[in-house]
Amino acid sequence: MNQDENVGMVPMTLQEIAEAVHGRLVDGDGPHADLGQGSGDGSPHIRAEATNVVSDSRQLREGSVFVAIAGERVDGHDFVPGIAASGAVAAIVEHVVEGSSVAQIVVENSVRALGLLARHNLDKRREMDLPLTIIGITGSVGKTTTKDLLSSLLRRLGSTIAPVGSFNNEIGLPLTALEVNASTRFLVAEMGASHIGEITYLTNIAPPDISIALKVGVAHLGEFGSVENIAKAKSEIVQGLLPGGVAVLNANDPRVAQMRRFAPGRVLWFGEQAGSGVDVFNEGQAFDMTAQDIRVDGLDHPSFTMSDGAEHVPVTLGISGEHNVMNALAAAAVAHHLGLPLDDIAAVLADQRRISPHRMAVSTVERNGIAFTLIDDSFNANPDSMRAGLRGLSAWGSSGEDKPFRVAVLGAMLELGADELALHRQIGEQCADLSLDAVVAVGGNEALAPLAQALADGAKDEASRRGVTGSTQDFKVLLAQDAKQADDMISSLGQEHRNMVVLLKGSHVSGLSALAEQWEKRESHSMTADEQNGEVQR
Repeated sequence: MNQDENVGMVPMTLQEIAEAVHGRLVDGDGPHADLGQGSGDGSPHIRAEATNVVSDSRQLREGSVFVAIAGERVDGHDFVPGIAASGAVAAIVEHVVEGSSVAQIVVENSVRALGLLARHNLDKRREMDLPLTIIGITGSVGKTTTKDLLSSLLRRLGSTIAPVGSFNNEIGLPLTALEVNASTRFLVAEMGASHIGEITYLTNIAPPDISIALKVGVAHLGEFGSVENIAKAKSEIVQGLLPGGVAVLNANDPRVAQMRRFAPGRVLWFGEQAGSGVDVFNEGQAFDMTAQDIRVDGLDHPSFTMSDGAEHVPVTLGISGEHNVMNALAAAAVAHHLGLPLDDIAAVLADQRRISPHRMAVSTVERNGIAFTLIDDSFNANPDSMRAGLRGLSAWGSSGEDKPFRVAVLGAMLELGADELALHRQIGEQCADLSLDAVVAVGGNEALAPLAQALADGAKDEASRRGVTGSTQDFKVLLAQDAKQADDMISSLGQEHRNMVVLLKGSHVSGLSALAEQWEKRESHSMTADEQNGEVQR
């Protein structure tokens, strides 16, 4: 799961684990004797030492504790009888599983037990006479990208644990925290939420020394009920700071700026200095990390001048998307606070060209006699991230003479509440506003079809209002029932336009990330920086 090789929790006995999770320890083999929480030292299974924790049986290795979680489609308890063959020493279960040769720790709730064990691991690590800094990150958008950038920066300073992808919930965060051991200097913990109280739960597991709040948007609006509730939930990451902890706040977002009242210690401010519109700075406070003179090239790679108030350095991001300037500033503010010089920060940000999968990942796809550039941002979608992706697509190749045919393949956005149809219409309208060449609205199932229709209607109506449709550069609006039909539509458009760039963006259920993986398996390859530059020059 993690990019570092030296991962695995602080070693623990099974008795210690049972006590940490308030579980009942039973032996493996034969009748399952109740061994309580401190007995049974005659069993070789009970004497075993655990060195790592997994919830996926495919990740088992020597010294593993397997946490059996009952999901909607798969019940981890079904795999317990076979885990010994992979080196597992114990399983955390909600009921005794017959036929298992490893010890079992029986708990009421295995997910809660996972959180308790993660907190115990971090407490043990804190007790060592070695420095450990935990950084928590939240926001409606940008969490994973900021986590990726920050972990790359912190690896210049010491051994860093951070998840690959978006392990940011009550399962993913504890699993990441259980990779911390004596050699770990930094833990970067991404914290997501769809309900009030969830980030508080996560900060109780991994209390941060530094908390980053990126943005309060409308992601999960349907679950939270209001943007105010979203702001309240995100503020929990600041309230969860350790005494004297540092809050790193986006000065350009008024709702984030208001979180300063919860900060128990120093506040670091990041943002674009020009036109912030945030009155916090009327109190004499200054930016700790800011960007000026932001511009993008024909591949939407941002360049800007980064400053800590005393020093100024030029920065060109290796990843695409002007919106990633704010994510880079947040990561830079933390890294600089922890001792990394600005020049080193600029170098790492320039070298970081690949982040977690399905996030503005650029590749060339060659299939069925056509070739096109793919911008894969299909991990998930909400109105804020959708607009950012569309702006990136609009900027792609804008400085070249041979401008590409720009196609937005957009899936539905979920959990937006009563305004979901209007919000989808607005995204369609923006496609026309940005003068894209085509939009493919993708349904996926019966529930998503009305959302895709609203997106397509918004694009058509705005294009008609602007007089775009029917012109020599006709704006195409297509409606696909599913990802397969969208694939066919892209093939047809690719036959007509040799220089085409395609953005994939939508919720996971829309199937667009699976489409991206399908394309990747068929002769696609990631583009190097030189190849991307060639796209503009072509």
